[in-house]
Amino acid sequence: MALDTLDRSPPPIFRQGLSSLSKLVLLGLLAILLMSVDKRLNIAQPIRSTVSILLTPLEWLSLQPGRAATAMGAYFSRVDEARDVALQYQTRTIGQAQRLQQVEQLMQENAHLRQLLDLRSQTASPAKAVEVLYETADPYTQHIVIDKGQLSGIASGSAVMDVAGVVGQVTRVYPLVSEVTVLTDRDQSIPVMNARTGQRYIAFGDPVTLGGSLELRFVPASADVQQGDLLTTSGIDGIYPAGLHVGRVQRIDRRIDTAFAKVYATPMASARGRHLLILPPVKDMPAKPPVEEAAPRKKAPKAQASAPQAAASAAGAKP
Repeated sequence: MALDTLDRSPPPIFRQGLSSLSKLVLLGLLAILLMSVDKRLNIAQPIRSTVSILLTPLEWLSLQPGRAATAMGAYFSRVDEARDVALQYQTRTIGQAQRLQQVEQLMQENAHLRQLLDLRSQTASPAKAVEVLYETADPYTQHIVIDKGQLSGIASGSAVMDVAGVVGQVTRVYPLVSEVTVLTDRDQSIPVMNARTGQRYIAFGDPVTLGGSLELRFVPASADVQQGDLLTTSGIDGIYPAGLHVGRVQRIDRRIDTAFAKVYATPMASARGRHLLILPPVKDMPAKPPVEEAAPRKKAPKAQASAPQAAASAAGAKP
């Protein structure tokens, strides 16, 4: 062992310092004294202020994680609330738009029904209002189905029209529904008359040309037909009443190599409406009762009144 590592200080002869209990009691009394003096004189206020200033950054840093967590939770909750409010607003907007569309549709139907009622009052024949249910699924025909049939008095061959003009003709009748063939169907034809010239023609349905039109066949190339002429029903077929609007001449093709012109007209009416009028065939309409003329009063002739007197005088004149 090295000699320089040995403790050469002499050991204490007496025990130095206070005991632990004495130190505790002494420090406790000192603390009570300092608290009493601080209570009366506020000698520790500058120390507390200094310590508070020094600990403020540490307090702020210690509070930041909790504040960040609170702010993050509030942010996500507000995002959820905003999303819910936006969804409710979108749902309410869609509902209001739907109701607005329904209101507009009801207003259009109301105006259409009013026009049909006015048209019904103007027509002399008994008309029946019907509603379109659907269009048939056959792509090669143009038929629509209405909500009335034999039980409602609908007869086959009845004319179908709306406020603009003739729509078509009832071709099939069932107990509860009926089937209407539109004028532009390829198997449909109608006798028409040019309202300007009075010439009569036969119009056949053409679903292809002009997106659905009427073709006037066998029209002489020199016929007086102009674009925009109004075509009405002639009434000679006994089905359609005379004077109903059918269409307007849209295109006229006159060729040198043929004696006939191709005349196409667009229908005045459209089968897209929901409400239509059914007119019975003209031949089935009840005839108007004849007007009874007032019978003249019969006056007794003077010769009959004086006949007994003449006989009596003749009898008295005999010898």
